Amino acid sequence: MSDQTATADIDSRLEGHRVELTGYCYRMLGSAFEAEDAVQDTLVRAWRNFEKFEGRSSLRSWLYRIATNVCLDMLNAGNKRARPVDLTGPTPLAQAALNPLPENTWLEPMPDGRILPSVDDPAEAAVARESVRLAFVAALQHLPSKQRAVLILREVLAWKASEVAELLETSVASVNSALQRARATLADHEGLTADTADPLDEEQRKLLDRYVAAFEGYDMAALTALLHEDAVMTMPPFDLWLQGHDDITGFMRTMGASCEGSRLVATAANGTPAFAHYKPNPDGPGFVPWAVQVIDVSEGSITGMHCFLDTPRWFPLFGLPDHLDADAA
Repeated sequence: MSDQTATADIDSRLEGHRVELTGYCYRMLGSAFEAEDAVQDTLVRAWRNFEKFEGRSSLRSWLYRIATNVCLDMLNAGNKRARPVDLTGPTPLAQAALNPLPENTWLEPMPDGRILPSVDDPAEAAVARESVRLAFVAALQHLPSKQRAVLILREVLAWKASEVAELLETSVASVNSALQRARATLADHEGLTADTADPLDEEQRKLLDRYVAAFEGYDMAALTALLHEDAVMTMPPFDLWLQGHDDITGFMRTMGASCEGSRLVATAANGTPAFAHYKPNPDGPGFVPWAVQVIDVSEGSITGMHCFLDTPRWFPLFGLPDHLDADAA
């Protein structure tokens, strides 16, 4: 085999693990861009040290060891990402104010295609989707970094305790103890479980179709009927969050009134339905990016509208156009 062919083979073997490694690093870090940086660093380190890989473990295990060390180093900086609901209580509509916080405060959305590898087992796919939900990744942020790694490797990726112990260079007893503590912490912090059926069942599709019609028509009565009475609306980078369909629709009628006439384009993020939200272009025809909406659905109602407003970052990540024509449906 020529050097060029060997190099291409190594590149191909490493690249084949990119999506699952990105999902792992995203769960660890809570940031789309930090996760992609961590994976790139992992693959570069692996490529440079491939001659030292002796095959005593699988290539996949070796890559996860490198990725874990990269993430642990990044987490040593101390940053813990959060959702608005993790930082304050809900704001009554009458007191609503838009106060932005720095970008590195926030848990970030992630396109499904970058973090959910294709798997044949429906149960395995369901676990993967559940484990990238915003609520679950936010709950992970409450764990010390090594507990976070243990829980993801054991509960999400179904590694054996002995495999995790080898990766972290610790004992099986230590791994089991860390997992028990992590489970207890997660039970205190994870919220309402969202429906993550893939593909969406007929009732979920109908609910989302009604949501799109209500939002694009700016029909607040119809939207109220779709929202759970305790539904939540968040808008990073602003720390404001609203709870209850009355405050959400009240906000949309007042501070959010410029969203009337918007268009929604379906996408997928964090294992749940999502939409690219385009507002009418104030400077001409068509529509311009406004937010990526990640939607939580549970038991026939919409329980969360998480609107990520930093569109120069999110729309390219999701592969979304930066303009919609005036006749866009």
